Amino acid sequence: MEAELTALAASGATAFVGLMVTEAWTQARGRVARFLARGEDVDVIDAELEESREELTAARAAADDEAVADVEEEWRIRLRRALRANPEAADELRTLLEELSPLESAGPGPAVSVTNTISGSTHNGPVFQGQTFSALTFNSGRGVDAPEQRPGTA
Repeated sequence: MEAELTALAASGATAFVGLMVTEAWTQARGRVARFLARGEDVDVIDAELEESREELTAARAAADDEAVADVEEEWRIRLRRALRANPEAADELRTLLEELSPLESAGPGPAVSVTNTISGSTHNGPVFQGQTFSALTFNSGRGVDAPEQRPGTA
């Protein structure tokens, strides 16, 4: 039974931490806080979850895998202790994880396939259509002060 509770705690921590970095966290946070409170003040647990989310977001932005693992480990230990103190909570945690799994797998939004076609007219550079672009650099081959050269002119 101990190994099963340890595995369940690890599963729960992975799911909770995974949700913390998604938009679905706003839907899941209250339910997770209520589960974890178990006689404690839900607002205190909610604040601790939000603090962990901020730590996790900063760690991911800094590409600090160790800090990300620390946040997950913290919640794994906390869940394991809660399940040891109240083994009956295991079924409730399993149910919560089943209910949250569609949110976890949904990610930021549904996958959509879009096809765009550009035709006609003259394009003097690349054309991009999309939702998110970052760190793009374009080199036109002309200097900043170089005048534009038109066909047929010297």
